[in-house]
Amino acid sequence: MSKQKNIGKRPAPSSDYMSFLDVIGPHPIPPHPCGIHFSAIDQQTIHNVPHRTLETEDLLSTEFTAKMTQWIITHHASPEAIDRDRKRREGLARQGLVDPTPSRFPTNTKTQKGNWAEILLAEYIAASSTAQLPVYRLRYNTNADQSMKGDDILAFDLDSNPVRILVGEAKFRSTPSKQVVDELVGALTKSHSGNIPASLQFIADRLFESGNNELGTKVAECNSLFAHGKLQLDYVGLLVSSKDAHHHIHKNAKSTIRRLAVISLGLSDPEGVVTTSYEGVKAHI
Repeated sequence: MSKQKNIGKRPAPSSDYMSFLDVIGPHPIPPHPCGIHFSAIDQQTIHNVPHRTLETEDLLSTEFTAKMTQWIITHHASPEAIDRDRKRREGLARQGLVDPTPSRFPTNTKTQKGNWAEILLAEYIAASSTAQLPVYRLRYNTNADQSMKGDDILAFDLDSNPVRILVGEAKFRSTPSKQVVDELVGALTKSHSGNIPASLQFIADRLFESGNNELGTKVAECNSLFAHGKLQLDYVGLLVSSKDAHHHIHKNAKSTIRRLAVISLGLSDPEGVVTTSYEGVKAHI
């Protein structure tokens, strides 16, 4: 298992410099799984974008993939939904029937990879910052094998001054390239150019529907805060790929957005980690 090293180390300050710590926060510490299994090095890309490199010795460890399995289930379905599904399947089985209901979990490998990276980034942001995830958006995907539209992640720090939202974008590629780095930063740049995050109202609506009116109101009020210049927006991108991921981020990640940071996670067998993480889902549902 990896240990932390050089976490939060900053180069010589300058008037224009912003570190990864300024945008998100410190690398999680044990017992959080990311603190146990990843080490982190903070640096700048050659274009001065804050960049955190995550390193690991063995992400195929039973402990980490089991935790990813739990996170996959949590992000895709509530405990109540899983219980209803189980009772429905058991009832149909007693009648000798097969449940025709589509799975809440993706079977398409491309979607699995994208969701895996998104879920990891969401959990990483929640662990390394003071922002929270008020809604698990993948629970509302009407077709589990298709990627959802909108922002991958919106995390809210509603008690900070100013109130802030972290907008996250995650990409999974078996082989890294300049193109995927451009796509990653480009998606965050597009969100920034649209001003208020596109998925903000989606989050507020889901909170109101669940009866969480107080939190829904706070999220909805971010529109007004933005209009009055009292909302801070931070942008975080994650690239999950092979061991060369950090080199491609370091060379190619560039942005004119000051409060934008990128994370790279390089794995020796990225597809194997995803496959193992999803294989455990059936045993728990």
